[in-house]
Amino acid sequence: MARSSSVHVCSACGHESPRWAGQCPGCGEWNTLIEEARPSGAGRGGPGGGRGGGGAGVKPVQPVALGEVAMLAHDRLSTGIGELDNVLGGGIVPGSLVLIGGSPGIGKSTLTTMALAHLTAAGRKTLYVSAEESAAQIRLRADRLANAPAALRIPVIAETDLHTVLSTLERERPEVCVIDSVQALHSVDLSSAAGSVAQVREVAGEVMRVAKELRIAVLLVGHVTKDGALAGPRVLEHLVDCVLQFEGERERTYRTVRAIKNRFGSTNEAGVFEMREDGLAEVLDASARFVAEATRAPGSVVLCAMEGSRPLLVEVQALVSSSELVPPRRVVAGLDRNRVALVLAVLGRHGGIGLGASDVFVNVVGGVRVDEPGADLAVALAVASAAKRVALSGTGGAPPLACFGELGLTGELRTVAHADRRLAEAGKFGLAPAIDPATHPTLRSALSAALGGGSRPVARAA
Repeated sequence: MARSSSVHVCSACGHESPRWAGQCPGCGEWNTLIEEARPSGAGRGGPGGGRGGGGAGVKPVQPVALGEVAMLAHDRLSTGIGELDNVLGGGIVPGSLVLIGGSPGIGKSTLTTMALAHLTAAGRKTLYVSAEESAAQIRLRADRLANAPAALRIPVIAETDLHTVLSTLERERPEVCVIDSVQALHSVDLSSAAGSVAQVREVAGEVMRVAKELRIAVLLVGHVTKDGALAGPRVLEHLVDCVLQFEGERERTYRTVRAIKNRFGSTNEAGVFEMREDGLAEVLDASARFVAEATRAPGSVVLCAMEGSRPLLVEVQALVSSSELVPPRRVVAGLDRNRVALVLAVLGRHGGIGLGASDVFVNVVGGVRVDEPGADLAVALAVASAAKRVALSGTGGAPPLACFGELGLTGELRTVAHADRRLAEAGKFGLAPAIDPATHPTLRSALSAALGGGSRPVARAA
């Protein structure tokens, strides 16, 4: 009898089973059996497939010193989108796999379609593989783009079968291919449904094999979980060469692309986009827009943040109100909630502003997410301003207050990276002098300068 083309392997102990079971017969762990593809008739004792056999006749490999290894020249392909090229490290490397993850409706398909349109206009051979949408749906999106004439020339197939897609890649041999999405493709060699751990791992592995052999740059669109992490097995992120995270809120216009992993460039870069009716537009000077929209009201402060190697001025707002709940609410958007809780605790202990009976709401305006310790001081000053109802920007149309700094548990302010770039960006928009750890080493001194430096309290509404 022919053996099955798949086997279920325990991720904890490696036990193999011909069929799935809730509990592993080998180690007793639950939900650890994962389906894997296997050629018919091949087993552990087959050629090259086990410790006991298959080793005879195999020739050893002679190691080579790293200094004698020839350098490979990577001729990058420009996507025509400067912000995306910057995050990728200068463009797409032929034969590389780029995984783009993001929430539904954030603009992943729009971004990849625009990139293929620019590449097609530049004379590059491209291919769009859609496993979720029909060709007619893709045509509707292409018609809305600013570079619609080039987008309408992109070759497209709507297919969910992995082997059909691989055969098409081998025949067409495009320079750049988009697969939307990797969780929607499935292999007939596995009985599990598309999107399962086994299917995603098999699909990614086969696509990588073909991409490396034919030097096809592949952009894989990936789903995310409700927590914002990439869906599927962790091995998916290890297989690809670059992982991009597309962040933002669908209700807001601004989007941010960050490189979480990049074998051909830096992971310290980020690109900012604005969603418009005709697609995504690059935001080359996002600081100007955020500063112009700053409210200059109690609870508002400008944070000198860093998006990779680029300084970015964003507005941080806070609202403090008496609570009717126990415990009071802590609502945070655009920042780490645990980090904000730490700042509130330090603010109460070393700043003399207790918020144990108040609801606190903190938000980064514009849908931007800030993940760095330099935002601690901005949160503290915004909350203090909201609690005391004091406008930090002063009166008479004075510019808003800018600040940055990490807050220690003992009430000290610690320096953060690229302080000179942050200060230069604040001075560029007339926000100097900014409050930073170099001029105010403690939280108390920063609060005194911000709340008592000429600002006047705002009268309560009757």
